[in-house]
Amino acid sequence: MRKLSPVQLLALGFAIIIFVGACLLALPFASRDGEALRFYDALFTAVSATCVTGLVVCDTATQFSFFGQLVIICLIQIGGLGFMAVATLGMMILRKRIGLKSRSRLVEAEGALQLGGVVRMTRRILLGTAFVEGLGTLLLCVRFLPRFGTWKGLWYALFHAVSAFCNAGFDLFGAVEPYSSLCTLEGDPYVLCVLSALILTGGIGFLVWDDLAENKLHARKWRLHTKLALSAAAVLTLAGMALFLVTEREGVLQEMGAGKRLAAVLFLSVSPRTAGFNAVDLRALSPAGVTLTILLMVVGASPGSTGGGMKTTTVAAVVLSLGALAASRRDATVFGRRIEEHTVYRAFRSAMLYLLLAAFGCMAILVAQPLDVTDTFFEVFSALGTVGLTLGATQELNGFSRAVVMLLMYAGRVGSLSMMTAVALRRRTSALRCPEERILIG
Repeated sequence: MRKLSPVQLLALGFAIIIFVGACLLALPFASRDGEALRFYDALFTAVSATCVTGLVVCDTATQFSFFGQLVIICLIQIGGLGFMAVATLGMMILRKRIGLKSRSRLVEAEGALQLGGVVRMTRRILLGTAFVEGLGTLLLCVRFLPRFGTWKGLWYALFHAVSAFCNAGFDLFGAVEPYSSLCTLEGDPYVLCVLSALILTGGIGFLVWDDLAENKLHARKWRLHTKLALSAAAVLTLAGMALFLVTEREGVLQEMGAGKRLAAVLFLSVSPRTAGFNAVDLRALSPAGVTLTILLMVVGASPGSTGGGMKTTTVAAVVLSLGALAASRRDATVFGRRIEEHTVYRAFRSAMLYLLLAAFGCMAILVAQPLDVTDTFFEVFSALGTVGLTLGATQELNGFSRAVVMLLMYAGRVGSLSMMTAVALRRRTSALRCPEERILIG
């Protein structure tokens, strides 16, 4: 364990949590009927929960007992915060010293920019998470307690607050109608707005949280990362809302009133960026709406957040670099700052690797079974982006295709670059380099 790099330890840690979670979910008393769930199905559920995705092969509410649901929400919480943050909480409770190795692992796990202050940042993350999830639970109780009763309503409120904040997409409304997600709420604007706020709060990233806690609303003092992450989130949300209003005005939105329509397009714009809830039947979306949903799933949330995807700042760095190229400028600049060339190069590498993984996933599934191409693309980008939305293909996947989807979910949560680094052999340094020669590009 001591020889493992922080990235390798991160990947191994998630794998161990997934295995333990699968074993617990396969126990007889984790199911409502008292019969043990097939380990392969339990493993898929554990991967989806730990990687905060939300794709399911068995309905959470009707398949799992309270114990099983409790295991799922614990996996979601650990997966959303990162197991290193949870381990640090345990060390804080036991008053153990947090050494340099643990701090370096926290930097990698939480997406911090430097080693200094990472423990303070972790403490803020844990306290902030407890506050936001607690507030979300109280707000959801307003709707769920009258509908489901005191204890069931409180459990539903807590479960969905944690699931939304961690961008997981697991829900318990299958008790009303299996695999219905939030469609049974009939477009309740209050619940959709609360869940949207939780999703956005969890998706902006812990580094942004830390910056806002330090500098409050003094925007001039914010890091460039914070400005870029918040701007990208705002642009994607507003642009997504406007485009869904256009593409679905004669479709799923046609019979909604103004309030429900506004809440629906807000949720349609926010949820695909790794949350995975759906408040309307996705199969009723227009082809343009399905394409827009896939694009939002590709972009995803911000780095160091509870969400996945290619990441907002990665896409922003690529777009800014291409804009600089089109304007014949050498540097990619934004908010009066120049983005490092190394960062731009890493963004292009990450984006290309992400798309290659998606292409591999699509080809592997389509070779394994004859699914609809659109459904397959949707499923693959949903898994890799740790989103959890589906057009109905999840239940149709055979054993091999499910293995591909699990691998994509794992890669999406750990990070495509991190995963490649984790499985790579130790690099051999050499002073010798091959001769350089030009090739034609473009």
